[in-house]
Amino acid sequence: MIYEMRVYHCMPGRLPALLKRFDTITLKKWEQHGIKQAGFWTVLVGENNQDLIYLLAWDSMADREEKWNKFQVDPEWLAARAETEKDGAIVASISNSFLQPTSFSSVK
Repeated sequence: MIYEMRVYHCMPGRLPALLKRFDTITLKKWEQHGIKQAGFWTVLVGENNQDLIYLLAWDSMADREEKWNKFQVDPEWLAARAETEKDGAIVASISNSFLQPTSFSSVK
């Protein structure tokens, strides 16, 4: 099992729109594509309270590539994402890392 940590740095004031998109659209599309989330967080105290951080759980990098690539070109997802951005961009930038649990991690 590997984990992907993704950090979405939102445009000023657009975090609520991103949260709504995940809650009402993205998670349903992920379920259809077999993408498993391992948690979502916003910043309570820290460097930027306009960030959304989340983890995805993958069986392998090949599993990630197959499922993520299909999701990224899903016509329903592309249309829904475009609709949510009709008032302007939501995300300024995205960073991601692939994480491997240590032998002593409670998450395997």
